[in-house]
Amino acid sequence: MEISEIIKKYFEEKIWTEEPKNLYEPIDYAMQSGGKRLRPSLVLMAAKLFGGDVGKYVEAAAAMEVFHNFTLLHDDVMDNADVRRGRPTVHRKWDDNTAILSGDAMLIKAYQMIVGNVDDKRLRSVLDLFSKTALEVCEGQQYDGDFEKMKDVSLDEYFKMIRLKTGVLLAASLKMGALLAGASEEEQRDIYDFGMNVGIAFQIWDDYLDCYGDEKTFGKKIGGDILCGKKTFLLVQAMINGKASQQQTIRQLINNNNILPEEKISAIINIYTQLDMPLMCEKAMDEYFEKAMASLSRIKKSEEEKAPFVEFAKKLMGRKN
Repeated sequence: MEISEIIKKYFEEKIWTEEPKNLYEPIDYAMQSGGKRLRPSLVLMAAKLFGGDVGKYVEAAAAMEVFHNFTLLHDDVMDNADVRRGRPTVHRKWDDNTAILSGDAMLIKAYQMIVGNVDDKRLRSVLDLFSKTALEVCEGQQYDGDFEKMKDVSLDEYFKMIRLKTGVLLAASLKMGALLAGASEEEQRDIYDFGMNVGIAFQIWDDYLDCYGDEKTFGKKIGGDILCGKKTFLLVQAMINGKASQQQTIRQLINNNNILPEEKISAIINIYTQLDMPLMCEKAMDEYFEKAMASLSRIKKSEEEKAPFVEFAKKLMGRKN
């Protein structure tokens, strides 16, 4: 059975209907809403690459997806988001308190799933990796929130934030699979670096899609990051490379709550287009794609064995070649 099918089957059969209903029904709603299931798939892909028994670690792999969805529940509250994966967010369907508490329960569940699935020999290492990653994701989210209140953010600050907010969870998923399969420290480091660079490229792609994506396939409203004042790759680059007049216009638009959201989004995207932001995003994604491929090349496995990772990276970044 393909890894994607193993993960799909697991979540189709997973029961989240415990008591009290108002705690667990939102978890079930969130976990059954689909999504790419990238992180558990990466755990099993890495385990397979390094000779591990894929079927043995499904529960631990699934814990990464539960953790990821916990972060989404809280992110949506913090961002006041209306839509996630084409459906109302948990805090919209229920309320903020429910989303926060159900999210907390998901984090605890993720730990339980790891503890119940990983043997004692590797449990400490896996828990150390997971705890470190969970804390880093929180740090990234805090930076993201802090940046919304800052006038300007440097590229270095932006990349630090997305490494923590997005990159570490993809990277840690791969390292967890390698660790469970008994890979060497060098192999764990190389697969982690591969995941980190793919994660950074993916976040740039996600920033791009917030402005130029198709709302039906993107799963979120276009321009949501603009309305929140998020320091995306496009906004940071525009404030570095734009003319003074363009920078001033962007600042005025972001701070202007007296115009329709659609007008604000359209006006800012128009400036991004003038500055050729789509091409700038493409170049940055290409740079991190090449870094990811360099990390993957250091792993002494056949090209055939590594091919799924190349395809994963391309697909995640919307690359056709």
